[in-house]
Amino acid sequence: MTEPTASAADALTAASAADAPLPATATAAASTAPAAPAPLPVVLAGARGHGRWHLANLRRLQDQGRVRLAGICELEPLTADELAAFGLLGGDTPEQSADFGALLDSTGARAAVVCTPIPTHPGLALTAASRGVHLLLEKPPAASWADYARMADGVRRAGIACQVGFQSFGSHAVPAIQDLVRSGAIGKLTGIGAAGAWVRDDAYFRRAPWSGRRRLGATDVVDGVLTNPLAHAVATALELADRGTAEDVLSVETELFRAHDIEADDTSCVRVTTTGGLPVTVAATLCAARAGEPYVIVHGDRGRITFWYKQDRVLLQRAGHGPEENVHGRTDLLESLVDHLEHGSALLVPPERTGAFMRVVEAVRTAPEPVALPADAWETRYDAPGGGARRTVHGIDDLVAAGAESLALFSELGALWARSSEAATS
Repeated sequence: MTEPTASAADALTAASAADAPLPATATAAASTAPAAPAPLPVVLAGARGHGRWHLANLRRLQDQGRVRLAGICELEPLTADELAAFGLLGGDTPEQSADFGALLDSTGARAAVVCTPIPTHPGLALTAASRGVHLLLEKPPAASWADYARMADGVRRAGIACQVGFQSFGSHAVPAIQDLVRSGAIGKLTGIGAAGAWVRDDAYFRRAPWSGRRRLGATDVVDGVLTNPLAHAVATALELADRGTAEDVLSVETELFRAHDIEADDTSCVRVTTTGGLPVTVAATLCAARAGEPYVIVHGDRGRITFWYKQDRVLLQRAGHGPEENVHGRTDLLESLVDHLEHGSALLVPPERTGAFMRVVEAVRTAPEPVALPADAWETRYDAPGGGARRTVHGIDDLVAAGAESLALFSELGALWARSSEAATS
């Protein structure tokens, strides 16, 4: 016999205690105490790949009594071994189906987590919206501006809550940094830079049919370094500039390159000029010599703030003071959605806060095809996990850092393979 879960043990304890008479004051208090909300029934669409992270998070919240994983939508059902790895066999086994709409209906789900290929996000979001089901929608919310606008409009018309999966927005460092800027801690804001230097091997671009693609037939995919793996760098930089809506964007300049034999970009930079004239520059690569923590630099005329957004770590450097470093807490986006539904608290990442990011996605989508880097600009290494091959661009780690530091594009930093004629502006 297995041991009862914490929630089951609590129930047994409560039942046993009920046999003993309570003092009158305790009885009165118990009768007036508000009942705890019932666990929110949730369906997860996409439980493999990154979906495994959501599966573990859902199980964590289920153990806390906040949600109930009612269903899993996958083209191929999860096996018993896959379910067992998350403790989801037996009484906790969720219903499975490849039909998302039917699964929402049969489970009575009130919320859904969508973690499926990028082009499917808008359609699944609208399927949920049509049933009044609230959403945690993975980033990017869509592969084109038109699909994003259609999704956002459908969500708004349905009156459902929708949270877009930019987990960095849940970091308590974000409002703390914004407060520092508003207080004048680093003087006048002069720009935002972001850098992401990651390592991905050849197998990464074969993980799914849409990996490393700009489109599949007539369907937009836009699986480039700025729009998917390092999308957080772009969105977080825009959020820290307090310029997250579509109306905040004046222009977008892109420089898109690829070292791998793929269709999309793996080494790119973008500069957004906001309606207030503030430059927001992001440089990113999947071809770094060494994997680094991505970060955002908030530049002021009397100091700077560096934010390593995956670590919730903030470094404040300003004139007349020693460096100050802090690590902040973080609110999980699904917990934030549950809090919103139970108590009316504000969502952390409603769709409108990702409008500026989607302007960048659209600029990347409509830009000229990414330029293949010349063979002498990169080399093949076999030091990836498992001994797989990967391509590294010479000097790219320093170049990415220089972009965040100077707010300049690759072509402006003197990279021989980055010619200014290949930059696109929208």
